[in-house]
Amino acid sequence: MNTATGSDDPRDYIRDQGFETYTETDHATWRTLAKRQRELLKGRIAGQFLEGLDRLGIGEQGIPDFRIMNERLKAATGWEVKAVPGLIPDLAFFRMLANRQFPAGFWIRKPEQLDYIEEPDIFHDVFGHVPLIMQPIYAEYLESYGRAGLVAAEHGALKHLARLYWYTVEFGLAQTPQGMRIVGAGIASSPGETIFALESASPNRVAFDLGRVMRTLYRIDDYQETYFVLDGIEAWPNLDVDRLIPLWQELAEQPEIEPGQILPEDRVLTRGDGSYHHAKPKSAA
Repeated sequence: MNTATGSDDPRDYIRDQGFETYTETDHATWRTLAKRQRELLKGRIAGQFLEGLDRLGIGEQGIPDFRIMNERLKAATGWEVKAVPGLIPDLAFFRMLANRQFPAGFWIRKPEQLDYIEEPDIFHDVFGHVPLIMQPIYAEYLESYGRAGLVAAEHGALKHLARLYWYTVEFGLAQTPQGMRIVGAGIASSPGETIFALESASPNRVAFDLGRVMRTLYRIDDYQETYFVLDGIEAWPNLDVDRLIPLWQELAEQPEIEPGQILPEDRVLTRGDGSYHHAKPKSAA
């Protein structure tokens, strides 16, 4: 989700990627990130993600050329990646998703920023997000999320949609026949959270419930205290707006849930011990 302000017209933000302007240092940074992350993701991420990387040609050869990548992506699911200069306003973001356009930053972090950047760069946006868009059911979920966002803006429910995006698209986990696997881009592009999300004793891992997720605050400055786990790699929630509007009305009357809080009705898959976050200041959204 985005927090920028400005025009709601996506055309005001779309840029040419400027592929020819990347330096060898830029490509080397991508290669370092991609090689390290792909190794970490083996056995930890949904197989469909690695399949998407391969089919799109997103690998260790350097920063992908959007023109080539989009030919493959559009043929598979009708989506395109559009270069934008950074975070864009919510309505512009929703409109792009509703039109099967995924906004991606085209700049890449500096070599000294390999492990952390405040604003998502091309590695997070492309390596982390785009591979799963090759899967038709996930592509449909993102499009329906964009349509739902436009309706949420009219019903004062943007915070609920932001939490859904955070806990699925960015930091989602899913059950698979091989075990619990990563599906969120925020995890998939972070070496530290790749390990933490699946293997640390600290966080809770709770079965996904749409209303529960949309009530739950999240960590914006650190690893998550709770991860929500889809029942399967194709179990993305149904975002039919006729169902969502009354749900948002219900949620407006209910208290928000703290990031690490467990409810009696939760189906807890792993109850975390909270050891990582105990000594850290709270910063939730």
